[in-house]
Amino acid sequence: MKAQIKLGRIFGVDIGLHYSWFIIALLITFSLAGQFQENNPGWSDSLRWTIAIVTAVLFFAAIVVHELSHAIVAKLRGLPVRSITLFALGGVAQIEKEAADAKTEFWMGIIGPITSFVIGVVCLVITAALGWRPPEFPQDPLPAMLMWLGYINIGLAIFNMIPGFPLDGGRVLRGLIWWITGNAKRATTLAARVGQVIAFLMILFGVMQFFRGAGFNGLWLAFIGWFLLSASRESYAQMVITEGLRGLRVADVMSRDYPTIDAYSNLQSFAEELMRTGRRFFVVTLNDRPEGIITPTEISNVPRAQWPYKTVADVMRPLDGTKTVSPNTPIAEALELMAHQDLNQLPVIKEGTLAGLISRAHILQLLQTRSQLHL
Repeated sequence: MKAQIKLGRIFGVDIGLHYSWFIIALLITFSLAGQFQENNPGWSDSLRWTIAIVTAVLFFAAIVVHELSHAIVAKLRGLPVRSITLFALGGVAQIEKEAADAKTEFWMGIIGPITSFVIGVVCLVITAALGWRPPEFPQDPLPAMLMWLGYINIGLAIFNMIPGFPLDGGRVLRGLIWWITGNAKRATTLAARVGQVIAFLMILFGVMQFFRGAGFNGLWLAFIGWFLLSASRESYAQMVITEGLRGLRVADVMSRDYPTIDAYSNLQSFAEELMRTGRRFFVVTLNDRPEGIITPTEISNVPRAQWPYKTVADVMRPLDGTKTVSPNTPIAEALELMAHQDLNQLPVIKEGTLAGLISRAHILQLLQTRSQLHL
């Protein structure tokens, strides 16, 4: 889930929006406007829409705080956090590594719902201090806005505690099972299965509600269930990959035979070779010494009209400015680095010299072989 719109950085974490966020933002704004019209008929249209928009913005700000709480716990436990992205179903913190122990998994899961619940309670307490008494609806704008923020955040906390992996509640369940059994794989398997069962029930109930006349609300519940089902399956698949790579090092799968190209080769001729062979990665050499790497990405950054007048050395990525790994780097860590840098391969450096290459294709082939052998 990558952000298409960057909003800035908080505590060193990039905050951004996915385009799908605008869908839910509009839905929530229209829903709030309808609620305010029903419960506050004395408001003007401009006031009603202004309060609806401000309430929606503050709600998404609360989601950012929710996700930041995950990020802060992750950083305190030594897990790097890349970004937070708001999308159609809320927010997601992109944490680059899985929790290494049950305690970390538990606290990373539960801190989000706790944060949302506290925000909700604080909003309701302030609303009560301003004179609101349930079950009446506040007629003044500020109490009305705070009341809805309180209810929405408490509802978000309750929803996220549903024990369906990878929701926060599912991560809490995974942490508890992990702590009891001492087996991370078993904990993930059980939590993912619970998540899939809950997702199926949500889809079934949503479809039934739709045919009973609930309309969009039923379809929305079914859509959330479908998303949870997909996320649960993907999280389980990620765990299978992680477990399949556990204990393996880059030296186990790296290729010591890699294609090379002379630094003074003409870029036009080299590009034609790439188009003919389909190869995507070459080590650039000068006097038989590795100097850099070149991929279609570097070539595409050069206008095509300049290709005949450029050499490979003019556009290559110098080796000392390239992300590299060592033969002893865990394969899972190398895979995370490739994903983070959006690379398909990495040079392997040993004692300052190029020892080989590791690519996603090498790792995929390893996983396929281990799967066939039931390892």
